Amino acid sequence: MFKPLLALTAALTLGYSRVSAQTSKQDQLLYGVAYYDEYSPYERLDKDIAMMKAAGINVVRIAESTWSTLEPQEGVFDYSHIDRVLDAMHKAGIRVIIGTPTYAVPTWLVRKCPAVLAITNRGPNQYGPRQNMDISNPDYRRHSELVIRALLGHVKNHPAIIGYQVDNETKAYGTAGPAVQKLFVEHMKRKFPSLDALNKAYGLDYWSNRINTWEDFPSVVGTINASLGSEFSAFQRQLVTDFLAWQAALVREYKKPNQFITQNFDLGWRGHSYGIQPDVDHFAAAKVLDVAGIDIYHPSQDQLTGTEIALGGDLTRGMKGGQNYFVLETEAQGFPQWVPYPGQLRQQAFSHLASGANMVEYWHWSSIHNSAETYWKGLLSHDLQPNPTYEEAKTIGRDFQRLSPSLLNLKKTNKVAILFSNQALTAEGWFSSGLDYNQVLRPFYDALYRQNVGCDLVDPSSPNLEQYSLIIVPMLYAAPTSLLERLNQFVQKGGHLLCTYRSGFSDENVQVRTTVQPGVLSAACGVTYSQFTVPDHVGLQGDTYQAGRNDNQVTTWMELLTPTTAKVLARYDHPVWGQYAAITENQYGKGLATYVGCHTSDGVVEKLVTNTVRKAGLWGADQELRFPFITRSGINQRRKAVHYYFNYSGTPGTVRYPHGAGKELLAGTAVSQGQQLQLAAWGVQIVEEK
Repeated sequence: MFKPLLALTAALTLGYSRVSAQTSKQDQLLYGVAYYDEYSPYERLDKDIAMMKAAGINVVRIAESTWSTLEPQEGVFDYSHIDRVLDAMHKAGIRVIIGTPTYAVPTWLVRKCPAVLAITNRGPNQYGPRQNMDISNPDYRRHSELVIRALLGHVKNHPAIIGYQVDNETKAYGTAGPAVQKLFVEHMKRKFPSLDALNKAYGLDYWSNRINTWEDFPSVVGTINASLGSEFSAFQRQLVTDFLAWQAALVREYKKPNQFITQNFDLGWRGHSYGIQPDVDHFAAAKVLDVAGIDIYHPSQDQLTGTEIALGGDLTRGMKGGQNYFVLETEAQGFPQWVPYPGQLRQQAFSHLASGANMVEYWHWSSIHNSAETYWKGLLSHDLQPNPTYEEAKTIGRDFQRLSPSLLNLKKTNKVAILFSNQALTAEGWFSSGLDYNQVLRPFYDALYRQNVGCDLVDPSSPNLEQYSLIIVPMLYAAPTSLLERLNQFVQKGGHLLCTYRSGFSDENVQVRTTVQPGVLSAACGVTYSQFTVPDHVGLQGDTYQAGRNDNQVTTWMELLTPTTAKVLARYDHPVWGQYAAITENQYGKGLATYVGCHTSDGVVEKLVTNTVRKAGLWGADQELRFPFITRSGINQRRKAVHYYFNYSGTPGTVRYPHGAGKELLAGTAVSQGQQLQLAAWGVQIVEEK
């Protein structure tokens, strides 16, 4: 089963550009909600639609959550809840996205086919939660196909439908049972035709882990080998890519040429959306989609910074090579601690647009009255009546409708990129260095954001690294030599590279390189080291980056750097380690490489980023602003520059507008170059140049 799916993924990827070209151009900003009429405590469809219309809601997503309602018994289908919503929405002029209902399995399927529930490294899953299945299980696939075909065959001609969402926040969910292990062995046979090659590449002679016949290949659930464990994680991510490709292929049999296919990817989670998702190769999985989609949840009230909104948008825009994207889920109220202050819902909505979103959709319309997500509140509270958040949403809907010609299809061209790697993220997690990949990446991204430096997120599959002036590479622990050589060439040809500790350390098989560290990157970075340690009462000599006593500390990890051709920017402040460099800078060819050999405070990272951006010649008028004043910009479909200004604080403020004369779109007033813009607490202004 797995091999044909790999072939299907490749075929769909090759054919994507032809399919995508058929999708009609979006004509207005989409503003919407996930809507579950089947959850409603009483009949109120007409009332809901009237309230949606009043709020400017022009799209809803339905059907992705209730397989058991659609197919209450095997082969018995009830479309009444879907038909009534489709008909009512169409009558009201509200567009509909249909979700395939495969991320939560019905009881009858588990009774009939217990093996659809995944076996993970914690044991067999139990029925109850969503996303508890093995997405590679043949019975799950067979019944998923039947319900998808039944649903799409029934609704395909309905005029309300503008597109389809395949599954929901898909991951492999840790599936690792015997059936999955067999698939993994077949995968390994294709990757390593020779067991000798496998044993050597993964160092399996250690602790007698050597595999001498394919029949003896053990379950990797208990492995202590980082190479084997990381490969299994990559295999699980491939299961996700193949699963979404398989669903997309089914949907393409039914969708109209002017309808799209999307998916609501999510981010790594730390109580809210935080960083790179470890369980999905987003860039690979997005290839079969017409439009990339994202779910972004973030702190609110005094913790609202807009950083997660920008990060999620920059990542999702990168999935399709700079195309605009959909925010398929974000909070209206969400957790109780996320109920927004007045003005914040508007600020959040326009923040999504400023990163290139063409849709903002809340999860969800109304708050649920029981079960797991009772207190993850929607746009409406449990009384289902208008509230301050809903009243603010009405202003957003009006502005989205009015300003669509200027705000739709914003195109962004950035000269800075962060290169992230799922492979490095997974590999790094096998070693207790005290460092978490996203915790290393985020301070660099946050520093760019806080200094108003536009940024793209790229991964090793991204083809055009040379289009950037500066690339930041956080903790690229595992990487093929070819990628490291690409980075060397990037610098040699005139690019600026900012690279952190633990980069280039191991190869693509998580085998530590035998060359002096940082391996291939030594050429561009002009530095070597053979020892590293955990710092204890270590700082940077002379407080090089003026971080202050508390923030000038080196923590968690330090490499004892010896420059070869590099200039020392900072040394360790320590009676023994003071002879070693901590941060260096090297001229290599036409470019410049900065190497950071230690984990520092966020304050030092921000100063490092400032210096690097300046040396790359990318410091301009926008960078004179600092958080909480954030500006984001792009070119709209009318080929005019658009500049967003946000005040992420509860205190009103003033910013100088440095660009060409234009019009502030929300108020409709003229703006001249050099004019002071008044930003209210949690306020936003948008200037379109003439």
